[in-house]
Amino acid sequence: MLIGEVARRSGVSARMLRHYESLGLVRPSGRTGSGYREYSAQDVRRIFHIESLRSLGLSLREIGRALDDPGFTPSALVTDLIRRTQDRIAAETELLTRLRRIDAADPAGWEDVLRVVTLLRALGSQHADDRQRAALSSAEGLPVPVGALVEAVLHETDPNVAGALRWALAHSGGGGAELLADGLAAPAPGVRRRAVQALAELPGGAATAHLRDALADPDPEVRGHAALALGPRGAAEALPVLVDMIVAGTNDTEAADVLGELASDTATAERIAAGLVGRLAHETAEAEARGRLTQALAGIPGATASRALQELSHDEDRAVALTAEYLLQLREAR
Repeated sequence: MLIGEVARRSGVSARMLRHYESLGLVRPSGRTGSGYREYSAQDVRRIFHIESLRSLGLSLREIGRALDDPGFTPSALVTDLIRRTQDRIAAETELLTRLRRIDAADPAGWEDVLRVVTLLRALGSQHADDRQRAALSSAEGLPVPVGALVEAVLHETDPNVAGALRWALAHSGGGGAELLADGLAAPAPGVRRRAVQALAELPGGAATAHLRDALADPDPEVRGHAALALGPRGAAEALPVLVDMIVAGTNDTEAADVLGELASDTATAERIAAGLVGRLAHETAEAEARGRLTQALAGIPGATASRALQELSHDEDRAVALTAEYLLQLREAR
């Protein structure tokens, strides 16, 4: 079979077939009387083998070794190909993300593009000062892509930078809540905590809905951030978590304040008081927890809270009894 026919049947150009021959990858088994290259059926099969290996991303040198080295084992090379492909995909994905963020900033010209690129680099800087300045640049009218802000928020461990990033996200014009929701599904508790803290600073129904979802998170700190944010939004679903925080002594003062804010109507106040009293009656409630629960009752209006404080004024724990008695005096004075 002459080179033209081989090229037509294999889809490999005659020029490439000559290149393969120059590298020693495939040599025609014979020549015609006129000196033309003549390929045998075995030569054609080798050409197809070469093209198959090329489709896997092997270099021509690696292909030659794979076909000609009797001791060659493909497992190590395939493993290396997987790693190289993963690296290439990661790099391409990162580039695609960067391009989408630039596009989302709606640049009017190349100056805008370069400005956004500079901001993205600063957000990824190893220096906290650079990251903080990039976050605060939105105050100067520079567009900071929301996606980049969310990614930075979810991975920022410096508290000062994290605060600046949350502020920038809250003033970005919206769109961050849905992206932060992905952070709530992250396996790392730290990422979920940062996501819920950022959601707590976002207004709107979308942020509130995702904060409600965070009440079921297995991490108590995530649940606590969500509950403290939901209380001022009037979300009664946060009540059990807020009571848990008081019992555990985790941000208990803030949790008690939020319960007081929620107790704006009689029905909710009675529900809150019942929840606090229920935990007081629990046999595992330690003295310190009972004291915190007693103090929390002070901010809850209504008959249930007053009766509970009256009973607690006779509590066997002297500190709890004195606290309840003092709080009753304050209620009577008001």
